[in-house]
Amino acid sequence: MLSFFNPLRIRGGVHPEAHKTATANLPIVTDFPLPKKLYIPLQQHVGKPAEPLIRVGDKVLKGQLLAYSQGMISAPVHAPSSGTILDVNDYPAPHPSALPIRMIVLETDGQDTWMLAPTVNDPFQLTPEDISLRVGAAGIVGLGGATFPTAVKLNMGREAHIDLLIINGSECEPYLSCDDRQMQERAEHIIDGVRIMLHSMTTTNAVVAIEDNKPLAFLAMQKAAQSFAAITVMQIPTRYPMGWDRQLIKYLTGKEVPVGSRSSEIGVTIHNVSTALAVHKAIRYGQPLVSRVVTVSGGAILRPLNIEVPLGTLIAELFTFCEVKTDAVARIIMGGPMMGDALPHVNLPTVKATSGVLALTQSELKNTEEHPCIRCASCISVCPAGLRPLDMANNIRMNQLDAAVDIGLKDCISCGCCSYICPSNIPLVQYFKYAAGEVAARQQAQHKSEQTKRLIDARAARFKRIADQQAAEEQVRLAAKAARSHQLTTDSDTSTILGSRLAQQSEVDAH
Repeated sequence: MLSFFNPLRIRGGVHPEAHKTATANLPIVTDFPLPKKLYIPLQQHVGKPAEPLIRVGDKVLKGQLLAYSQGMISAPVHAPSSGTILDVNDYPAPHPSALPIRMIVLETDGQDTWMLAPTVNDPFQLTPEDISLRVGAAGIVGLGGATFPTAVKLNMGREAHIDLLIINGSECEPYLSCDDRQMQERAEHIIDGVRIMLHSMTTTNAVVAIEDNKPLAFLAMQKAAQSFAAITVMQIPTRYPMGWDRQLIKYLTGKEVPVGSRSSEIGVTIHNVSTALAVHKAIRYGQPLVSRVVTVSGGAILRPLNIEVPLGTLIAELFTFCEVKTDAVARIIMGGPMMGDALPHVNLPTVKATSGVLALTQSELKNTEEHPCIRCASCISVCPAGLRPLDMANNIRMNQLDAAVDIGLKDCISCGCCSYICPSNIPLVQYFKYAAGEVAARQQAQHKSEQTKRLIDARAARFKRIADQQAAEEQVRLAAKAARSHQLTTDSDTSTILGSRLAQQSEVDAH
């Protein structure tokens, strides 16, 4: 099924400077001081936001359910520590806009007390469906950044009868090394999570793909998996964005996921190594997803580290712990420098998708002085999706968004390769992000307009039904009235006739 590296299978990509050594060689910090307050967004996943079931003033334990999922594509939210609920309100989101979203504010009690949870000695005695239910109840989502509910993917994999589970250990973004460290330190737990996922999807084959710039992680994972023939650990070339699911699938299997299709449709599904570790914790120990390992790095950080932090920890507290040089910070990024989001300030919380937080200096940022395009076609050669970035950007400049969509805007993964390689410093990926947002906004506006029209039409139809019903009732009433009037007239005529006959009969009787 699997084959070795074929350079023809890698399309596009770049080789940005890694900047990983500052954190990749240090153990994960697990004694991070517990924050006094945690800000826990109800939307930390793809799909509908969770709905809170707690009230202000409630006492909660670590791991306790705070908000339940809504619908199939959603995920619950749990308490990252024990304490008291202070508020359920809108606070700035960890997003470039920092617009307010609904959050739960938890004041920790310093005890970090777990709630009692059932443990499972042998998860392979559980049914595949039961594992999916437990994973969903634990609030586990894709920790590689996509944040798609993991239980949904497990169910889809089982229903589609997939042939191969791919575990993504590439971690191709510069600076980030949280997955690398977890593979080095927690390899056995990750492999156990992979085995549980295989059981849940009733699949017999898995491959763990690790970029070849992580030799210690590769050796640790290979050792942990050596007793399990169903799991193959292999190295893949270091090339950004090798962690993109379609690129990884293409390299490992030779199969290409059709546009608009899911990987499960070609017999493959893909999960992140950190997701597999979360599955292990949830099934073996009943622990929901309440913390994650975050890389804190960048030129303005004096002590770059990988830290396990409770979800909802403010970035400001991470920077304080890692000793940030505030006056040297030119940009704050959540995630990696290629696909991450630039944040306006540090008073924003970490969430399930937070793989890293970077404090970059001006010298680490690319020159932003834009020059005219020299038609070198470098952006085309590095695009992993095989698109024409310059043509799309030109259409966007002219506000011809439909034309940009026609030539592949929706296939852009915003990896940033085109912007990185452009010798003219044209911010191509920013054009695409803007256009994608504008297209989505227009579609939402159109959907809203169509929904409003449907509501107006339904209202008009309802009023017409009421009017027709009232008219019918009025006709019935008039008909009944006419019938009564006719009956009265008939009765009157009958009475007159009877009276006349009686009078005549009386006259006859008198004679």
